[in-house]
Amino acid sequence: MWYVYFLKLSSGDIYVGSTNDLKRRFSLHRAGQVLSTKARLPVELKSYVAVETKEHARELEIYFKSGSGKAVALKRLVRTSKPAE
Repeated sequence: MWYVYFLKLSSGDIYVGSTNDLKRRFSLHRAGQVLSTKARLPVELKSYVAVETKEHARELEIYFKSGSGKAVALKRLVRTSKPAE
């Protein structure tokens, strides 16, 4: 399996990545060993999507980094605050 994952950074931004080993990759992020997130620790895993192939994961990662994909992810996959009661 491959995973597209969403991290909330200390800056409040959402980072999107993909991997075939989510536990290992998240550990690397938390340890500050990923260049693109190490300056914005701590990170929090907010959500992930599992797919069968690397190609599909990369397509989704690119989509979720686009304007419309980011809007969908923030609305449907990533909750950065409590919903209104």
